Amino acid sequence: MNFHLQCIECKAEYPPSHIIYTCPKCGDLLDVVYDYSELMNIDLVKLWSKRTFNVWRYRELLPVLSRDPVTLNEGGTGLHYCRRLGELLNHPEVCVKNEGENPTGSFKDRGMTVGVTRAKELGSKVVICASTGNTSASLAAYAAKAGLHCIVLVPSGKVALGKLAQAIIHGAHVILVKGNFDYALRVVRKLSSIYPLYLLNSVNPYRLEGQRTIAYEVYEQLGREVPDVVVVPVGNAGNISAIWKGFKELKLLGLTDRTPRMIGVQAEGAAPLARTLRENSDELLRVPNPETVATAIRIGAPVNWKKALRAVRESRGTIITVSDDEILKAQRLLASTEGLFVEPASAASIAGLAKATSQGLVDRGEVVVCVATGHGLKDPEIVLKMTPKFVELQNAEEIDDFVRALLGNSYLSKTSTPTALGLQTAAEHSIPSSS
Repeated sequence: MNFHLQCIECKAEYPPSHIIYTCPKCGDLLDVVYDYSELMNIDLVKLWSKRTFNVWRYRELLPVLSRDPVTLNEGGTGLHYCRRLGELLNHPEVCVKNEGENPTGSFKDRGMTVGVTRAKELGSKVVICASTGNTSASLAAYAAKAGLHCIVLVPSGKVALGKLAQAIIHGAHVILVKGNFDYALRVVRKLSSIYPLYLLNSVNPYRLEGQRTIAYEVYEQLGREVPDVVVVPVGNAGNISAIWKGFKELKLLGLTDRTPRMIGVQAEGAAPLARTLRENSDELLRVPNPETVATAIRIGAPVNWKKALRAVRESRGTIITVSDDEILKAQRLLASTEGLFVEPASAASIAGLAKATSQGLVDRGEVVVCVATGHGLKDPEIVLKMTPKFVELQNAEEIDDFVRALLGNSYLSKTSTPTALGLQTAAEHSIPSSS
């Protein structure tokens, strides 16, 4: 499909052969614009159904020329119907789109497969990004697959070790920056304007195009229906705008007659968009020193703020804030009720749904999809810090007492005895006795 770049403000157009990230005329963000007329007489659903369920299932809607994309089979993540979670939230129709199932454990892979493919098409040899963790892990992996050199700048002491380890093992040149993510992004944008480094943060419009496929997948997974509400954690603000664009395209192409409301969720200590929307400001109200346990959304000056606010306003949605305590409780709740372990930033969508429901922003009967953006093993340190001391027992008798206390005497009297549970002695069960 034919496509070009267009400024979201002055509407200036640029051919896809140009390596640019913002509008040369006015400096604003760029969007990828398609000629959808080419697709109007194609049965897209039938065409897609013949392909593997992943990002490249939707290749007609992706801005690449190559028939050999750089891919790790990203996408095709589960949409989990969460009955037990829904009961506790007093909201029966809750689904979680678990982006932690992607190859490097986050939604960033959807954007990187497209972005790195475009980097190769444009002849780039070195790619670069600033990152709070997931972007660096993803770019490093896709650069390795493509045979490109990769440079990542991360805030020193502010990136979860699981994400940093990924960037290192995939061979990226990791540079620690004394400053936050917003500073690191300013540095890489300057470097990419001077040297032949292909920038793959979400200021690059092609990065966001791969992330639109979340909308297409949800549509198919709901039986070719769209949800009433989509709840998304917001950091650099590209994902919520990309998902909204995907749903708008489904309607434009005649595949649905409705679109969902988009609700963005930010941590209280890193909530520039929530404040900007609340005060109806024409300028972004930055947070100079953002702080939150949700490291992936610890961003005070999101580059895609205009796109995100437009998505929220067009969809009749909103952006709300949640506390770190609410995020951590939601993370534990999702894991303990549904078996889904997500990183704190992902759990912000669950915490956000709970707050939105309590505030009357979401009706109990509406179908809601919460996007969980990354796997819990990306950022396990916070879980260990918040976990009470482990129970350490010395011998089989103490284990016996512990199990009986855990189950309760009423349960044991009805179903079994300590002997029936098989906890007789250490010797009988080859459990080493403590000396």
